[in-house]
Amino acid sequence: MSTKVWIPSRRTILTGSAGLALSGAAAPAVLAQPRFPARPVTLIVPWTAGGSSDVGFRALAEATQKHLGERIVVENRPGAGGTLGPAQMAANAKPDGYTLAQMPITMFRLPHMTRVTFNPLTDFSYVVHVAGYCFGVTVRADSPHKTMRDLIEFARAKPDEVTYGTPGAGTSLHITMMEIAKRENIKWTHVPFRGAAETNAAVLGGHVMVQADSSGWAPLVNGGQLRLLCTWGKSRTKSWPTVPTLQESGIDIVSNSPFGLAGPKGMDPGVVKILHDAFKKGIEDPDHLRVMAQLDQEVDYMDTATYEAFVRKTFDEMKSQVEGLNLRG
Repeated sequence: MSTKVWIPSRRTILTGSAGLALSGAAAPAVLAQPRFPARPVTLIVPWTAGGSSDVGFRALAEATQKHLGERIVVENRPGAGGTLGPAQMAANAKPDGYTLAQMPITMFRLPHMTRVTFNPLTDFSYVVHVAGYCFGVTVRADSPHKTMRDLIEFARAKPDEVTYGTPGAGTSLHITMMEIAKRENIKWTHVPFRGAAETNAAVLGGHVMVQADSSGWAPLVNGGQLRLLCTWGKSRTKSWPTVPTLQESGIDIVSNSPFGLAGPKGMDPGVVKILHDAFKKGIEDPDHLRVMAQLDQEVDYMDTATYEAFVRKTFDEMKSQVEGLNLRG
């Protein structure tokens, strides 16, 4: 009985060799997908250095980079009520996960007030929601105004004499002060600045009578240079338990301006997940929580999907607020 032995032709050998060569070339391409992150990530904070946003996000960056495996570099880009930095990111940064920005609530309000270069519903990849601010109203320590009611009654008696500084037009601080004036039927004059360092200096220097800002004023309040008239949360703060809330001052408003993080539109969902998971651990890190407690900021974590839904809801709410206060430019 004979056994047949198959001998491949020269053409078969060449074709098979080519196939092996192609598969060998293709395999490294699959295996060589670059890991993320492979270099430092830039986190844009759209406020001046030294304020509560800057302090909080530097603590978050330091806590998160331990879990991300690369440094997170904080870059301050103040301006336009906190919208300049995120807008520049949306226009110029690659959607590769290496550039993120804080998304203050102004990002969802300003498009209803004036023409802007960004659309918050389509121009960003939302990553994670972080927290809300501790807002308050301060005056110089030698001011005759001891309470928020004192200030309101002074404004009622002397229309337009009260000047107040905020981190910018269209910010929650500005809008809330407008809402207070509307409800109390008083007038006061808004003076926009770029952040806590400037508003603190303006009040101390007598350039404005009042400051409405987040807790970047805390060291000056604790040092006796500024007087805190009220805070704007649901309840009194742990750091200043004797200071009443706006509601306790007779004004039924709660304002804490929640914020989160986003990158440019078109980010890979896998990269978003890596960033989300690292930042979630950073948010929960004891060192970050310690700084948040010092700033009296309330952690308000939301995952990516929940944050995206929150953005859509907030965008609609801001439209109603702008229309109610007739703020459309």
